[in-house]
Amino acid sequence: MRFLSVLVLIAGAAIGIFYPWAMSNFSGHAIGTWRVYEDGRFRPVTVQLTASDAPVRVLVDLTARAERVASQQRTVLTLTAASGGSTTLASTLSFNHTDNPRQVSPQLPDKIFRDEAGVIGKVTPGPYVFTVGPGDADGIDMRAVDLILRAGTGTIDERARPAAYALMGVGLAGLVLSLVFGRGGGRPQNPNSQPPPPRWGRNGSPR
Repeated sequence: MRFLSVLVLIAGAAIGIFYPWAMSNFSGHAIGTWRVYEDGRFRPVTVQLTASDAPVRVLVDLTARAERVASQQRTVLTLTAASGGSTTLASTLSFNHTDNPRQVSPQLPDKIFRDEAGVIGKVTPGPYVFTVGPGDADGIDMRAVDLILRAGTGTIDERARPAAYALMGVGLAGLVLSLVFGRGGGRPQNPNSQPPPPRWGRNGSPR
């Protein structure tokens, strides 16, 4: 039971953590990466998109000299995407859920934090203008900001997260029960099932 509970717990964690991360970062194919902030200056970028690119997942990489971005739920960056004079995507980025940022180089203290700005579900062929700007969070030593676009990305099934929580709960409960009831090493042995002690010899019982 303990082994089965561990397997259920691992399956729940994989569905709840690895599956959304893999869909966000590896599904579809990369359209490209553009530097939108460097040397203290933001600049918009124009990207030509086609209908076959849809859906397009919009990701932002923030390079900062920090171990984590402690924004206290405040906005670090804002992003808008516009096409044909109308806004197709508007998002605020906090980066406060990035627990394992990537390291730029072992010789540098800078870390790369990633956040998702959203998904452009339907693409009208033509130029899209992506504008990234600062939010209201202070004290973040930003070095660079990159815009990453991925085409043909899969959508995350909304049922995955509740199912993952349910599996993790069942696995954890089963693991706790197996530890509690298995602590005594199983059922106590029946004293009558042991052979009687020898009645003679060095280890014989006294007469």
